[in-house]
Amino acid sequence: MTELAEWLSRTSETALEPELPICDPHHHLWEYPTSRYLREEFLQDIQAGHRVLKTVHIECLQWYRAAGPAELRPVGETEFIHGVAATDERACGHRRIAAGIVGFADLMLGAAVLPVLEAHLEASDHFRGIRYATAWDASKEIRATHTHPPPGLLGDPTFRAGFACLARLGLSFDAWLYCAQFAELACLARDFPTVTIILDHMGGPLGVGPYAGRRAEVFADWRARLDALAGCANVVVKLGGRTMAMSGFGWHKRDAPPTSAELAEAMAPYFRACIDLFGPNRCMFESNFPFDRASCSYVVLWNAYKRVSRDYSAAERRALLHDTAERVYRLAA
Repeated sequence: MTELAEWLSRTSETALEPELPICDPHHHLWEYPTSRYLREEFLQDIQAGHRVLKTVHIECLQWYRAAGPAELRPVGETEFIHGVAATDERACGHRRIAAGIVGFADLMLGAAVLPVLEAHLEASDHFRGIRYATAWDASKEIRATHTHPPPGLLGDPTFRAGFACLARLGLSFDAWLYCAQFAELACLARDFPTVTIILDHMGGPLGVGPYAGRRAEVFADWRARLDALAGCANVVVKLGGRTMAMSGFGWHKRDAPPTSAELAEAMAPYFRACIDLFGPNRCMFESNFPFDRASCSYVVLWNAYKRVSRDYSAAERRALLHDTAERVYRLAA
């Protein structure tokens, strides 16, 4: 047992309401020298008690092609994950792991990104869109996201020429950015109303670096900026990411992980704010595993989501746990 697995085992729970269907719209698979999270590891999580019917894999810089044109190398990740999805489908009899695939394409290629997107579509009929992380903060204490974006990227004319290709092909866009960038995202959403934009991790309200010890202030600012973004009908929100270290709760430093009741109490204000503004049909719970595994197990995390969602009707809960994700990522077929 790894050190993390041993620590996670210190807080053990049985899955609540195991009959409820779940579509997990945000997870990663990867293999690093010190961290492996592939189908085998993910299966241990999704088969631990909750009824996970489908998942969406999100790009994470893995399995790029080793040769060929640089702009086409990210297609290797889609090819690899498609193979994982095919293996899993043969094993369980239906599309489950990576029923949807979100890859990467460099939108700073402008209109020249079109053949890259077409290559992703050719590589997998599970391909649904791309994520281009643009999260940027002026503080050096906030770690740069993996694309190392400059500020103001969403308004760049070349980026937008690439973004227009998503509209042309009917593909979605996963946005990973911080709340200070919500106005830029709203402008992009208004200018491209036919592109479905999925806000990852609610825009990641920060609790580290210059934001540490300012939770109420950060929440109020995040909530106010989110209000303006909610007016864009083509924007939907992933509810999660709160157990990442950057959230500042410090759960990963405890002797034992938090219980689902503790998580629910801490995360509920963020989730309810999103649901109040966007409605259940534009919100979906996500695991963000294995990133969020830093603070809790898969069972405990989804137990927390189920606890928070008990305040809503049966139809609203189904939307939050399954239906919104299935619809947004076009997984019903």
